[in-house]
Amino acid sequence: MADIFHRRHFIIRGSAALAGAALFDVCRPGRLLAAQSLEGKSTIAPVLRFGIVTDIHYADRDAAGTRVYRDSLGKMKTAVAALNEAAKKDGLAFAVTLGDMVDTARDTLDDQAVAAEIGLLKTIEAEWAKVAVERHYVLGNHCVFTLTKEEFFANTQAKPAPYSFDVPFKNGAGALHFVVLDACFITGGAPYGRRNADWKDANIPASQVQWLADDLVKTKNPVIILAHQRLDGVTVNGAGDYQVKNAAEVRAVLEKSGKILAVLQGHSHQNFLETVNGVPYCVLRAMVEDPGAPNNAFATVEVFSDHSVAIHGNFRQASYDNLAQSKTPVTTPAAAY
Repeated sequence: MADIFHRRHFIIRGSAALAGAALFDVCRPGRLLAAQSLEGKSTIAPVLRFGIVTDIHYADRDAAGTRVYRDSLGKMKTAVAALNEAAKKDGLAFAVTLGDMVDTARDTLDDQAVAAEIGLLKTIEAEWAKVAVERHYVLGNHCVFTLTKEEFFANTQAKPAPYSFDVPFKNGAGALHFVVLDACFITGGAPYGRRNADWKDANIPASQVQWLADDLVKTKNPVIILAHQRLDGVTVNGAGDYQVKNAAEVRAVLEKSGKILAVLQGHSHQNFLETVNGVPYCVLRAMVEDPGAPNNAFATVEVFSDHSVAIHGNFRQASYDNLAQSKTPVTTPAAAY
């Protein structure tokens, strides 16, 4: 499986450019460890690694457009095998899915449709559960399109968000703080479930925004945000439909903290990278897109002691030379519903 982990990846140099980001000032002279590693100029190993997948959309249904639902089961098996190899060889702290594990089982909404959706979820969860490290889950709109949040939690190892957790660096000198957000709320505050939601209507409630602000104040560690719906605020070529409605409010909280290394997102299915006011936002490619094994997509993330971050993309997961300086072309997002 070693050839799966090709060495195309991008470098996140963190948020040192943010005003008041004193937390990272001492690291500025050496913020290129990830780049040096990529170029073979450094033997310094990362202090933290984790695996990431998103937008699996597993369903026993015919392909629709570029979404090939049945192929996602095989793609997940490949991803899990590769992540387990990485865990054995290099160590992985955890693995995370950024949402949309399943897609709609039936067009009608009744008890049979709910049962069928739970069946799909159990099938893909059984494969995801084979990854040999701790698992984390971000809720996607399809996770709770037919199911309720409680049903999703009951049939996976997911837990309600928001929540945060710290992962110590392997060298014992510091830790990374991760925040899992939940934007699966319609305008007005009701949680997604039983097809009450439009995929374009994602919101982070005021109570969660306040929780986020308080959590970022409390942590002394650099932070990576894990989200499904987009927070970057980009609106060109239809990207605005994929944004959290109150994303600007959330970005203000992130920027004020001066601690954000990256925001990792799903939802719009295509590789995308943008830095907004010093905070890098990356959309990872959906696993469900396009047929067959060559169109798989997943990644490993490496964090170095200077808070630089490398993402190793696999198959169709894009790679970037330097997140702080590079941008991917803004393309028309894949249709979502």
